[in-house]
Amino acid sequence: MKLEDTNKRLVSRRQFNGLCAALGASLPAVSAMTAALSNASALAATTDAVSNTAGRTVKFHEGTIVPALGQGSWHLAQGRHPEAVEEEALRTGISLGMTLIDTAENYSNGRSEELVGHAIAGQRDRVFLVSKVETNHVTGNGIARACEASLARLGTDHLDLYLLHWPVGVADLPGVVAAFENLRAGGKIRAWGVSNFKVSLMEDLFRVPDGDRCATNQVLYNVASRGIEYDLLPWCAQRGMPVMAYSPLGDSSLVGDPTLARIGAAHGCSATAVALAWAIRSGNVIAIPESGSAAHVKENAVAISLTLTPQELQALDAVYPPPNH
Repeated sequence: MKLEDTNKRLVSRRQFNGLCAALGASLPAVSAMTAALSNASALAATTDAVSNTAGRTVKFHEGTIVPALGQGSWHLAQGRHPEAVEEEALRTGISLGMTLIDTAENYSNGRSEELVGHAIAGQRDRVFLVSKVETNHVTGNGIARACEASLARLGTDHLDLYLLHWPVGVADLPGVVAAFENLRAGGKIRAWGVSNFKVSLMEDLFRVPDGDRCATNQVLYNVASRGIEYDLLPWCAQRGMPVMAYSPLGDSSLVGDPTLARIGAAHGCSATAVALAWAIRSGNVIAIPESGSAAHVKENAVAISLTLTPQELQALDAVYPPPNH
């Protein structure tokens, strides 16, 4: 789903105010105008997502726009919470504009995909769905078979984005690209990308025919793990390629960091929201935090509208310096 398509159907605040003035701003007139302007079929599924992600979106090079803050699922369906609770957490995120959901065929041996499928049932068109294929499935027609299995577990007929999970052991990049392109041509996936690729591997990929169709590179990135800022992040930015940040909240020690907590207190939000707002600050990073509870998802969602001040960014740089090599 392209959020810009929905934006074209929405009236801007300035336009709305101008129309209100023209009508004398009477309550009956405003009500009538609102009813006339509403397109129920277009707005019912997407208004919340658009309003909540305004200004916090990321564009892929072919034009698709997604929320800068999505949802991960690495440890879901492992018994940490009842699955109904985890499904509700994902649905809560969708309602708050975190409509990009990331999973993989090997997360919980496929149970994560099944859980995500249950959570998005009935609202697939609102979700930008991402999954990943493992390296042991890249030979022969393994990628096509793995994709079909993921689609079955997710209960959908296509993925919005399909990633190669790891480069280790992948000797035939041209074959991987060709397999992804075949899936894209067949409508099974809308786009493809990679994960855990360093700059040298990205350069190898771009030398492969159609390798420059790669939509993203999903890598580790958080305020305490900033290594990609030295080379990979600018390399991707120069090519109009957003980066997806997994583990954007780091570990428990990061969540309990006093600097993050102090900044959060100043904004009336949690340290996790601050860490996520930091991760997506550039406009070229999509963060995919994982949560198994609706309450935690609501804390995370605050990051969509949180802008850190230059002084706050400097304070975080002092504690977690950017890389110089």
